[in-house]
Amino acid sequence: MKKMFVAAVSRVLSKGVPQKPASRVLVASCNYSKDATFEIKKCDLHRLEEGPPVTTVLSREDGLKYYKLMQTVRRMELKADQLYKQKFIRGFCHLCDGQEACCVGLEAGINPTDHVITSYRAHGLCYTRGLSVRSILAELTGRRGGCAKGKGGSMHMYSKYFYGGNGIVGAQGPLGAGIALACKYKGNDEVSLTVYGDGAANQGQLSEAYNMAALWKLPCIFICENNRYGMGTAIERAAASTDYYKRGNFIPGLRVDGMDVLCVREATKFAADYCRSGKGPIVMELQTYRYHGHSMSDPGVSYRTREEIQNVRSKSDPITLLKDKILNNKLASIEELKEIDVEVRKEIDDAAQFAITDPEPPLEEIGHHIYSSSPPFEVRGANQWIKFKSIS
Repeated sequence: MKKMFVAAVSRVLSKGVPQKPASRVLVASCNYSKDATFEIKKCDLHRLEEGPPVTTVLSREDGLKYYKLMQTVRRMELKADQLYKQKFIRGFCHLCDGQEACCVGLEAGINPTDHVITSYRAHGLCYTRGLSVRSILAELTGRRGGCAKGKGGSMHMYSKYFYGGNGIVGAQGPLGAGIALACKYKGNDEVSLTVYGDGAANQGQLSEAYNMAALWKLPCIFICENNRYGMGTAIERAAASTDYYKRGNFIPGLRVDGMDVLCVREATKFAADYCRSGKGPIVMELQTYRYHGHSMSDPGVSYRTREEIQNVRSKSDPITLLKDKILNNKLASIEELKEIDVEVRKEIDDAAQFAITDPEPPLEEIGHHIYSSSPPFEVRGANQWIKFKSIS
């Protein structure tokens, strides 16, 4: 009788107490470290007496933040691959899976009001600069809910302080220097991150941008994402010198482990401080790797072996490296990281569903937004008898 009474009281009391999910209880009860100190790879330097620090502190909060950002970029790119093969995405599509430490580390090392311009391999930087997964995937599928209203596609996405996504190889070099000129002219203590690939590093316009940036001491960080293959050509076959961080010659440079988000973060902080101090531009080479081919039309295994790709995945994957740091130093539990994985997958799936169901922009809007602020005017169509109205 006594046992029945105790059981009844227990049931009544349990109804009045909100129950936490088991995993949340486990997370709440664990004693995590608030932060941990790590040794990071020393950067190779050019015309610099000192470089970024070789130790850094990672807080639990930042660790979980970087992990979620990198997982989101990875899953978003894999979803874009799937949508392309299902023919929801058409045209050019260049994926950056494998290079997540670059976009996340760069953003972690600058201020939100600093400026970023990049190549057509832009999806990761689009996300870290503040665009939602939904707006990125919808732009890829050419829908009205895309970040460029469905008119830009993979290579032409923009947000505040982010200037694309540029389809012409190396074109972002002079543009990034121009943004840096604006920063210096306004005296706002902001810097311009000008990101390009190892293939674009051989473009003449980049050398011209180096020259003007050095002459005028512009606050520009020229960042070469060296993923070892410009399109389908190994860097050793395309470049007489593969020391891209020395390409500025008269501009200081540093070569960074682009697979370690902490290395990229610290190097970016160092480079940004250098530029803000009025010393002029600096060149930064991020040694990284892309898992996909150059674009979706490139299988990526005709100029490199599957074993090479798998070797990089197993030894240098940026997400795995960060995950191991977090777990080995008790900044989080494996259960907590798995919860993040589940949240990320749901966000990506929801965004993908939106991207394939949102309507396409109507034809009458094809001429809109040519200028940011202008009275309405007519735009000629494919022939002189077709006219479209342009509205800012």
